[in-house]
Amino acid sequence: MHSWKNILVSAFLGLATTAALGATPAEPTGTWYLGAGAGRSTGSVDNSTVSAVLNGTAATATGVSNSNNPTGGKAFLGYQFNKYLAAEGGVFRLGQFNVNATTVPAGTVVGTLSNTVGWNLDVVGTAPIVADKFLLLARLGVQSSKTRDLFVGTGAAAALGAAPSKNLVSYKYGAGAEFDFTRNVGVRAEWERYRVSDGISGKVNVNMITGSLLYRF
Repeated sequence: MHSWKNILVSAFLGLATTAALGATPAEPTGTWYLGAGAGRSTGSVDNSTVSAVLNGTAATATGVSNSNNPTGGKAFLGYQFNKYLAAEGGVFRLGQFNVNATTVPAGTVVGTLSNTVGWNLDVVGTAPIVADKFLLLARLGVQSSKTRDLFVGTGAAAALGAAPSKNLVSYKYGAGAEFDFTRNVGVRAEWERYRVSDGISGKVNVNMITGSLLYRF
């Protein structure tokens, strides 16, 4: 039985082939484009992550709070099969997320989760709204990234000094809008959700909102 990763890749190839064969001469076929963007990321680490870090100690987590609003960014290369469908690959960095927790017996845990550069491969659907200059976007794809952690503790968690890391291949999706100033130059505003590792055994949903500039060849 195929895993969901194989299903996504198969769907990507199938849609790409269908779009390439079904494009009409009136559509902007065979267009390559480059782009880059930056914005803000938000993610929430829950008790399960801190509990996994404390495993093997006498302390248990009683409360977890998150403090994050990191700068994220991405760069991408795309191929527009027709006015409705494109394939897009790229790299991204979601940034660093901070977590604080209290423990029983009395102690504290402070941690940072850094999501370093990853890669993605997406199918992007586009819907022209106004004179083919303003478009709505929706995307679905696969992504892979590595998360590196550093946790330190005090009190009952004073012996803690964990620095785990883990890579995860998972899904991503998003939506947004694009405005093209000319045939070659446009801008995008997008929201995307990434499913990444917490660096141990769990997962974290990270939302990133970006503004991007793109150039079509």
